[in-house]
Amino acid sequence: MTDTNPSMGAIVHCDVLVVGAGFSGMSMLYRLRKAGFAAKVFESGGDFGGVWYWNRYPGARVDSEWPYYQLNIPEAYRDWEFTEKFPGHKEIRAYCAHVDKVLNLRKDVQFNAHVVDARWSKTDETWTVKTEQGHIAQSKYLILCTGLLHRRHIPDFPGLTTYKGILHHTGFWPEDMSVKGKKVAVIGAGATAVQVVQELAKTADQLTVFMRRPSLCLPMGQRPLSPEEQKSWKTYFQALFREGRQSMAGFPGTSEPCGVFDVSDEERERHFEDIWARGGFNYLMVNYNDVVLSKEANQKVYNFWAKKMRQRIKDPKKQELMVPVEAPYYFGTKRCPLEQDYYEMLDRPNVDIINMNQNPLRTFNATGMLMEDGTQLDFDVVVLATGFDSFSGSLTQMGLKNKDGVDIKDVWKDGIRTYLGMTFNGFPNAFMVYTPHAPTALSNGPTIIEAQSDFILAAIEKLEKEGAKTIEPNRDAEDEWDSMIDAMNKHTLFPLTNSWWNASNIPGKKVQILTHPGGIQMYETQCRDTLGEWKGFTVVYKEGENGVVKENGLHASTEKSVEIPVPV
Repeated sequence: MTDTNPSMGAIVHCDVLVVGAGFSGMSMLYRLRKAGFAAKVFESGGDFGGVWYWNRYPGARVDSEWPYYQLNIPEAYRDWEFTEKFPGHKEIRAYCAHVDKVLNLRKDVQFNAHVVDARWSKTDETWTVKTEQGHIAQSKYLILCTGLLHRRHIPDFPGLTTYKGILHHTGFWPEDMSVKGKKVAVIGAGATAVQVVQELAKTADQLTVFMRRPSLCLPMGQRPLSPEEQKSWKTYFQALFREGRQSMAGFPGTSEPCGVFDVSDEERERHFEDIWARGGFNYLMVNYNDVVLSKEANQKVYNFWAKKMRQRIKDPKKQELMVPVEAPYYFGTKRCPLEQDYYEMLDRPNVDIINMNQNPLRTFNATGMLMEDGTQLDFDVVVLATGFDSFSGSLTQMGLKNKDGVDIKDVWKDGIRTYLGMTFNGFPNAFMVYTPHAPTALSNGPTIIEAQSDFILAAIEKLEKEGAKTIEPNRDAEDEWDSMIDAMNKHTLFPLTNSWWNASNIPGKKVQILTHPGGIQMYETQCRDTLGEWKGFTVVYKEGENGVVKENGLHASTEKSVEIPVPV
């Protein structure tokens, strides 16, 4: 329903407002509508896709293998076929358009609607959300599907604004741009840099990669998919997706039930060779069970990886930079990008690699970069593959206020706090998807998205059935959840490596463990266990003559609060 207020413009009223129309927003909208809720979506981009709407740089593609990087919606996958095992960005956008067409999602989505203000009214007990373009919506529930890796991070490089050449962050790339015949610099060596370097090295006249720490990549194992193969496998999709939800990372399969040193050298080598040949994340997923628990076991895994990758780089200087004898960090404690011919491209004579630890950038200037050793390097194009303000970057830039009017960027100034990775104290009736304090960074995106979407829908349905007005996690529940994640990670090697996984890539941001290491199955079970008695939440109801009654929360008269302690 839409009301017209002359002083405010058109106001959209709905049960639930969703912010973001990527995989999370699409998944959430589909579920809410199917359950009978009036739901609307504000999306800052011009179409569906989320990160895939913005990520159009050369080589951008998923690193989750088919068939797992899609929504588990039969009416959507029934008539859709991918062309590759690891689809590229164009195909993902085409898939999103297909899902929209089949489910008719677009009628409930406002595109080009960049949220700049979202606040809770204690009087009306509703959320009012405004966009930069003038849209206004009011809803009882707010679901934030703003993405894990969306807010682009551009480091404060000295002199950057004086550079007169072409400058692009990978998260905002003009699709029609060619680097043929140009001198190109790529700053970064993470997952995005791996993909873009693979492509630019083939066309640029000269490509220089600036890196501080190499990525420990894994062979993608890319291949085309035939229509016949896909049709025959659709019979098993439901079983595969179900097993994915019962797994650690969203892909069926388990690690070996023993450690690296519990088998003979010959058996270990045989297993390493086997899972390496499978491609994708198999070298991590189905390796021995102590790879990220034991430094000694981790070293063995790294040594095998290094042996494989050194065979692909002939230049000894480049080999030492990208495949050092001493591991730059513990294997698997930072994202392992999937690559196709990355190491061969680095080995080309038109590609150079500069270690910025040994020769730092002094300043940018009009034509390029002046290095600390006095070398001037000129470029036609500079590519910033410098990553994203992960987990909270989008949330802290949208004017989101708590019930006392404090912006979330100030609420979280001393660190991100959540309960279950989906709710936060001070923000009634607010949920988020694809989030910190969940197994997100270690999971297949659609799988963890659907696990969280199902929980949020179940919570809202239960609240409405009980006649609840508001729900909000208790502060001690947040403390307990954060402490639990820290305790679980304490026994792993994850805390020993800095990356966007712990927010250390953003200057001034608190370095903290932001990933639940127990896997999707454990995480989802823990979340579901809170629903029965609302453990860790305060739920506010309206009392009537017959006890608790359903009420829309707009004109409450009598309230009672039920505070349930967090599970221990």
